[in-house]
Amino acid sequence: MKRTTIISLVLAVFCPCMASVADEVSYLPYIDINGASVSKAGANVELSMTVDVSELRIGTQHTVALIPVIVSKDGASEAEFPPIVIDGRTRSKVYYRAQVLESVELPPYHDGGAETIMLRDNGEQQSYDYAAAIPYARWMLDGRLEIREEVHGCVNCQEGRDSLDMFPVLPEYIPDYRLAAIEPEPEPVKTRMETRTARLNFRQDSHTIRPDYKDNRAQLDTVKNSIEAVRDDRDLEITGIFITGYASPEASEAYNKALSQRRADALREWIAADEDIDLSLVHSEGKGEDWNGFVSSLDGVRMLAGLDRIKRIISENEGKNDWAELQIQKLDDEIYRRLLNEVYPPLRRLEYRIEYNVKNFTLEEARQMLDERPDLLSLQEIYMVAESYGKGTSGYEKAMAAAAEFYPDSPAVLGDRALAAIDGGDFAEAARLLSTSDVTYGNAELLNMLGVARAQSGRYDEAADCLGKAAGMGSESAVHNLSELNKVTDQL
Repeated sequence: MKRTTIISLVLAVFCPCMASVADEVSYLPYIDINGASVSKAGANVELSMTVDVSELRIGTQHTVALIPVIVSKDGASEAEFPPIVIDGRTRSKVYYRAQVLESVELPPYHDGGAETIMLRDNGEQQSYDYAAAIPYARWMLDGRLEIREEVHGCVNCQEGRDSLDMFPVLPEYIPDYRLAAIEPEPEPVKTRMETRTARLNFRQDSHTIRPDYKDNRAQLDTVKNSIEAVRDDRDLEITGIFITGYASPEASEAYNKALSQRRADALREWIAADEDIDLSLVHSEGKGEDWNGFVSSLDGVRMLAGLDRIKRIISENEGKNDWAELQIQKLDDEIYRRLLNEVYPPLRRLEYRIEYNVKNFTLEEARQMLDERPDLLSLQEIYMVAESYGKGTSGYEKAMAAAAEFYPDSPAVLGDRALAAIDGGDFAEAARLLSTSDVTYGNAELLNMLGVARAQSGRYDEAADCLGKAAGMGSESAVHNLSELNKVTDQL
């Protein structure tokens, strides 16, 4: 009786199929997997590992299949690598017999799809260096590697399934894009200008300014007040007053040019005398007939007959203004009368531009000017005010709004607006701001920002184009970001 018990125990050790069929068998705890590595290589995912079965004592009738599987982060997708098959001694013979006798059904995993089939020699040191590849899919990012075990055997042998979670695989690459604010451009001398129009009335063929003629007094008072507002401001210094005279098309082009010059000269002399300004600071020029103004004003004349004919005459006689005017005169009398009364008078005018320099302001002065005359602040002064309040404050937002209003084409302002959108996750708005400004395409750092905004929006080809151009213009950040973008697109 004792001899029988000993024999039964020995058989149970060396042939697990002798154990109770109610229990599943697993050899996975006795298999060591070392040096496992999963990496993307081009269009494939490669798995390498060493499978050590030295501690495994497999039943002679058993086949063990180890199936490496990549499982998606959400568990909804998976892909299998070719399995490793380990045969017990008897099972191996069945395999070879099946190979010879084609009519015999092949044992599980012996149909040519396995990475390798090992004959386990119990008690011996034995391992296999596994290397296999499967097609890459984006769902594999942030997935995990799992080893699944299937145990198969004879009809009366135990079978079993088990699994082992190995480690996370293919972490999605999070790019570290580099962006930097652009410093506001310096303005050593703050030059400003104001342009206004004086619609003085002159008697026919005259250039003499008569203050009491029609509404000339009101027009001259406006000129006077405009100049005095600049001259009397201690923060400002007039550097020049530029007067341009314009005429309407009736009479010859040469005559009208000379007349517009005489009338501009008259206003120049009046300003110098009345405002006690050095005559050398006041400049005048006669432009003559204003045909551009003529054309642009035509559409504003209500129900003007012959409008298309007038435009066609002007278009067909470009550069021949006297001839065009003669053709227009030959139109219907009512048409020409309306031109004389409604279109031509506004064309006769004197425009004057006051140019002046602005002093530099202290922080306290700049804060006050932000409320009173933000147009007199340099961009650096506006930024100085903004920084004094600190980001997130109402004062900061007010200053930056002024910067955007008065310096819309500044690279610093455009860059800050784009950075604010990017920081807020609104990449589409950042791309819109940058892509619609011509300033962007001449500035490496703005192009770099546009590239990052497009990359974050998934527009990778456009992003690569922007970053490549920015890198070519010398942006080190763009060189770095292009490398980061390549790492992102490699996972697509």
